[in-house]
Amino acid sequence: MTLRFVPIYLRNLLVWRKLAVASVLGNIADPLIMLVAFGYGLGQLIRQIEGVDYIVFLAAGSLCMSTMMAASFEALYSAFSRMHVQRTWESLLNAPLELRDVVLAEWLWAGSKSLFSAVSILLVVLVLGISRSAWLLWVLPITALLGLCFAAIGLCFNAIARGYDFFTYYFTLVLTPMTFLSGVYYPLSGLPDWLASIARFLPLAAAVDLVRPLVLGRAPDNVVANLGILVGTTVAAYALADWLTHRRFRQ
Repeated sequence: MTLRFVPIYLRNLLVWRKLAVASVLGNIADPLIMLVAFGYGLGQLIRQIEGVDYIVFLAAGSLCMSTMMAASFEALYSAFSRMHVQRTWESLLNAPLELRDVVLAEWLWAGSKSLFSAVSILLVVLVLGISRSAWLLWVLPITALLGLCFAAIGLCFNAIARGYDFFTYYFTLVLTPMTFLSGVYYPLSGLPDWLASIARFLPLAAAVDLVRPLVLGRAPDNVVANLGILVGTTVAAYALADWLTHRRFRQ
């Protein structure tokens, strides 16, 4: 691997800086509204879950969901615009670059952008006093890995999309069900046993299982298994995204 992807990454960063405030606000608005509305509103009805205040329980889910959504939007809509609509990728390939350099840069950029959203939500958690545990520092590497995971998955769908409308299927049929099955709003123990067994292998569920104990101020359990799910999904999805993208450009 060479460092030829770096200028492409920096190019995306420079473009993003012009709209940074609006971009960050857009990425955190939905999870922030959900955290406040559900945490304080529904939290008045559901005081505690598994002995934990509901807003604290929900904070971990909001962190992970925000990261997942930010990575997905960047790897889908933004990357598709650069690849298909603006034809930025084709322009870049006129330079001494290879397509894998572009894919790598887009993957790392989408992961980085999702981390901005995670940091924003984490600051809200600190400011509102939901949690101020020193364990929160470990949330950042986990959300960084989660962002890279969903950036890779998003690039797979980006490679086969023919228009923006295609992404609606991904959000409706993949991300939305995954959100409800990954312990964001309620524990997996509330699901039927067969469904909970499947849900535990979802990358979002693995991330929530790691982040929630950190928000509560303790070390998580099943660290190796959950990290294995995240790393394994990321590696497999990135390899598939690279292959699908090369196949598309050969057509």
